Amino acid sequence: MKKIALLVASAVLAMHAHAASSRPSWVVNQVYTYNHQFAATNSADLATKMSTMAGSPFLFYRGTDHVFMQDMATLPASLYTSVQTGYTWLGGDTHIGNFGSNRDSSGTQVFAVGDFDEGYLGQYVWDLRRLAVSMILAGRENGIADADITTAINTMVGAYLDKMDAFKGTGDELTFQLKNGNTSGAVQDTISAGASDSRSSLLSKYTQLNGSARVFQTTSQLVPVSGATYTALVNSMSGYINSIAASKQYAASYYTVKDIRQKLGSGVGSLGKLRYYLLLEGPSSSTSDDVIVEMRQSVSGAVATINNGKLPASSYAYNEGNRVARTLKAQLINADVLAGYTSANGMAFFLHEKSPWQQDIDLAALSTAGKPNTAATYLGQALASAHALADQDYDATVVSYSIDKQVTDAVTSKSSFKSELANFAYDYATQVTLDWQAFVAAKNAGTPLY
Repeated sequence: MKKIALLVASAVLAMHAHAASSRPSWVVNQVYTYNHQFAATNSADLATKMSTMAGSPFLFYRGTDHVFMQDMATLPASLYTSVQTGYTWLGGDTHIGNFGSNRDSSGTQVFAVGDFDEGYLGQYVWDLRRLAVSMILAGRENGIADADITTAINTMVGAYLDKMDAFKGTGDELTFQLKNGNTSGAVQDTISAGASDSRSSLLSKYTQLNGSARVFQTTSQLVPVSGATYTALVNSMSGYINSIAASKQYAASYYTVKDIRQKLGSGVGSLGKLRYYLLLEGPSSSTSDDVIVEMRQSVSGAVATINNGKLPASSYAYNEGNRVARTLKAQLINADVLAGYTSANGMAFFLHEKSPWQQDIDLAALSTAGKPNTAATYLGQALASAHALADQDYDATVVSYSIDKQVTDAVTSKSSFKSELANFAYDYATQVTLDWQAFVAAKNAGTPLY
């Protein structure tokens, strides 16, 4: 009887894992400490970041993955985890705004996870929790009732678990993709919107012809770099090219740098990290097929701060940009062949194509009750696909388990797990709102935030 009572008490604790509390000093210190590392090199983006995060609890949440992961280290764990599921290769910042569509290297437009900066090993439930909380915050911002948000969360979790169960023992994850033909609603719209884009429209947005040469435009968000920086970035290209598998490398002329700009104002959580756009020659000397590569500063991820050593630095050549690139390659089928890494000016960088066909899910389109629920199925399936691909199927020296099997075996009650996750998400959404209020008060008071 005592054992049963203990199990019941543990279940109640896990289902209501977080009693929200006011913690203004701690939150402000967390924001300052994380962002101060970028203050000397990119204070302009940090000012933008603070103003953006003050806009709403959801935007604050997007900019404070490091706070969320600190809480994951101290809050009660899910009942439905195991030692083995702790080796899931996470996205690490899996909120609803980090899903979208893109053209894979085979030319297929697919819907999938779309951000890899925080990639690291940890408990699969951390990605699910972060996604569920974001669904509450974004849903409330869109005027969706909590009852309908709960339905969507349950749908997302159910789709994730069902897909992991379907992957278990089959290898189906190696071919599963969300496309136009097996999706609907806002997700299908996201796929169609991305497929209708073109390279010419992307080049028109960011570049111009200067005589017979194509160069970047200069705007408030596309800023020329110093001569020293330009030279350092060009010199780093050899390291980048060598980071790409020989079988996926193009001719050397493809990577010829034609122009460089610093890109300001992109993203929320990544604001503060140096971001450059490099205009490359591409497959021919024609200006119509030039390629834009994004080169983004990479630092130790938020998951690593609470799970340090789980993913050995030797597995990503001691370069944080490689950790990001490896996460992308692990979690996607037919991944971007331009994904790679290098170092410049003593910093690590992740590089990938600024794709003409990349399209984020339009959160404003999820503004009526049924739409988030429809999208939730594909969010859960996309996350399951990412987790299941990035296990022993990708690199057994990093993850030696079949994660789809381990997760399926760990979740002994789908209904109880759904309740646990939803209860956690609502409790934590309340905490985020309190933290946001403390942040806004500190910002308005002139408290240094970076």
